Amino acid sequence: MHDHCSYDYAIVRAVPRVERQEFLNIGVIVSCPEKDFLAARVELDEARLKVLDPTLDIDAIRLHANSIVLICEGGADAGPIGKLTQRERFHWLVAPRSTIIQISPTHTGQCEEPTKVLEHLLEKMVRIVK
Repeated sequence: MHDHCSYDYAIVRAVPRVERQEFLNIGVIVSCPEKDFLAARVELDEARLKVLDPTLDIDAIRLHANSIVLICEGGADAGPIGKLTQRERFHWLVAPRSTIIQISPTHTGQCEEPTKVLEHLLEKMVRIVK
């Protein structure tokens, strides 16, 4: 018998020029409360981001995107949000915003191992297919 559990995920997007509504998928957040799992991975493709806006401050995007990873991990390094429960942190992260870093709508699935889901979503939604 398989030990399937529900998970939620959202895609992290960089939106260099919010007024143009163009974005690039740069990461994934996965939450699986049954497995006590909340994690994010971010992979910036600087060349692709620069196509959307050659004047883009990549370091600022990296800083803000990496804060999502820290918030998922929780603890003091994540600031006040890091003190919230995993589920509260997930809901805070996926709340709609109109900034340079935006989050897709959330989606749901079933899995046995959320770390494998995270890697699969990175491969499918963020990385360039070669």
